[in-house]
Amino acid sequence: MADQVVPFSNPAGRELFWHSASHLMAQAVKELWPGAFLTIGPAVDDGFYYDVDFPAPITEADLPRIEARMHEIVDRDSPIVRREMPKSEALEFFRARGDTYKVEILNEIPDATVSLYEQGGFVDLCRGPHVPSTGALKAFKITSIAGAYWRGDEHNKMLTRLYGVAFPTQAQLDEHLKLLEEAKKRDHRVLGRDLDLFSFHEEMGPGLPVLHPKGAIIRRVIEDFWREEHARNGYETIFSPHIGKATLWETSGHLGFYKDSMYAPLEIEGQKYYLKPMNCPFHMLAYNNRQHSYRELPIRYCELGTVYRYERSGVLHGLLRVRGFTQDDAHIFMRPDQVDAEVTQVLKFVLFMLRTFGFAEFDVYLSTRPEGRVGTEAMWDTAEGVLLHALDEARKAGLISSFTEDKGGGVFYGPKIDVKVKDALGHAWQCSTIQVDFNLPERFDLTYIAEDGSKQRLVMVHRALLGSIDRFMGALIEHYAGAFPLWLAPVQARVLTITSDLEAYGRGIVDQLKAAGIRAEGNYSPEKIGHKIRAAELEKVPYMLVVGKREAADGKVAVRKKGKGDEGVAVVADVVARLAGEARERR
Repeated sequence: MADQVVPFSNPAGRELFWHSASHLMAQAVKELWPGAFLTIGPAVDDGFYYDVDFPAPITEADLPRIEARMHEIVDRDSPIVRREMPKSEALEFFRARGDTYKVEILNEIPDATVSLYEQGGFVDLCRGPHVPSTGALKAFKITSIAGAYWRGDEHNKMLTRLYGVAFPTQAQLDEHLKLLEEAKKRDHRVLGRDLDLFSFHEEMGPGLPVLHPKGAIIRRVIEDFWREEHARNGYETIFSPHIGKATLWETSGHLGFYKDSMYAPLEIEGQKYYLKPMNCPFHMLAYNNRQHSYRELPIRYCELGTVYRYERSGVLHGLLRVRGFTQDDAHIFMRPDQVDAEVTQVLKFVLFMLRTFGFAEFDVYLSTRPEGRVGTEAMWDTAEGVLLHALDEARKAGLISSFTEDKGGGVFYGPKIDVKVKDALGHAWQCSTIQVDFNLPERFDLTYIAEDGSKQRLVMVHRALLGSIDRFMGALIEHYAGAFPLWLAPVQARVLTITSDLEAYGRGIVDQLKAAGIRAEGNYSPEKIGHKIRAAELEKVPYMLVVGKREAADGKVAVRKKGKGDEGVAVVADVVARLAGEARERR
């Protein structure tokens, strides 16, 4: 009996369709390589993949063969049939085939009965559901091939991961493939290399980027803006060390709930120290260094603190997934009666910062209590209620259009609001988080002196506006395809002389631009002006200021803007003022 089809426009429908396509690809693989063993083949956010243990390595040259066989299977239009059987019978079925991967998966399933799906003689272990027949899967593409360890564990065998995508119509597939091509052009790893922004080095280890001078300029501009706005919003900056004693992380709960993401301890004078995965405990110690009055609250500590979290090599991805990154962290200490207003203000701050960087669309989530958590249910009820109220107020004020509940998505010490930005291609990037925490103030005994002289427990909010600065840079690079707005561009203007004898005039313009705070440089080489303009275009310089003999005689410059071309001739002082104004207004 075939499963009921859900419309592709529905997220559940897309998952069903893509998972069915992964089985189609798996059947083609088994027909072409009978000795191959299939492991898992889930639907993911943008398509599907299947991890395969091939008898011999395959390459991209083999992908057209697999696609051709997939088309043959579609033409057969074989019904896709669900079969349920006792788990013991399924184990015997796969053992008889020598399929140790499916046997391992089956041994972890607690149910006495499992389901298999059959299509044209091909059988696979699967919960389902699926489309009714292979004939429904007409438009598909295998998009890439990669290596992947079984179970994501580098101690296990390296498998071959085949990625793909499928759509109900060829027109939808073609449109998606165009977007993929555009995404390749925007890949921050490629642009980071081509624009000389950052690099990775095997000698140093994976997941550890080095920012080059131009990349460092972008980072500095982001951080300078961050510092200015935090000072304007009543935050005080602190600095904390990179390591802390094991007892600190025991008190915070990280060793109990987060140890798998922490690096092995350092042994110093008989004491264990850990690289910090979070900045929170240090901020709480700073607050607790002296007693505070209710009149002082809220106290807002912020830090651009570098943290270290273990990520498997298979999931590292340029700046977007690294092993050491700088978090734009802050912790706000407040009275219980201040929480509503403070969380609402933080959410406004988040959206202001993200919009200033050019992001206009957001996915907002209320992430609620996870299974592994600390604190009382009453604490969680209150914390979730505060966040829900802030989101409702933001929606009423038109700051956000909607939000989604992410059940169980909170952290062990509290629920949170998560904000994901959508870039120019609609990709969502996790950036901002706001977490109400009633638990760590208990663990660290954080108090204030109330109006009646009694000691009272405070409430703490953890928040990050941009999240990881490294990941945020990667997202910005892809959002703008490396062509940053003037205020973020590492080189904002380049003066180009038509003939090398105009170098002195060109240098004078550069000096005026620099005096106005513009990051400017000149190209006075004897190359043809067309080559100079092309080089500046490839390096994505926002403004090219071209100087010929007539411009030099008149005290002027010809202005070219990236993406718009020639904008005519203008007086140098006017151009300098224009660029300075754009930079100041963060355009």
